[in-house]
Amino acid sequence: MGTFSWSHLLIIALLFVLLFGAKRLPDAARGLGRSLRIFKSEVGQMQAESSATTTAPTDAAPQQQLPASAPQVQATPVAQPQHKTL
Repeated sequence: MGTFSWSHLLIIALLFVLLFGAKRLPDAARGLGRSLRIFKSEVGQMQAESSATTTAPTDAAPQQQLPASAPQVQATPVAQPQHKTL
């Protein structure tokens, strides 16, 4: 129990042909093949990037420094306006 025999697979194939039509099945299979190819290439790229990052030395992120020509900004207190009462 739990396995498909060749007769079960034949019935499933006939149901697909009846439901989708013989003309649409090759197009659907072609589209599925393209999708699987794209998926496999993306997974391969992700694995290559993952292995490249694990083999590369992981240095601490360098701190960003301002160039010497950048102006130094210092916080200056702002004077509160004086209101005179009459």
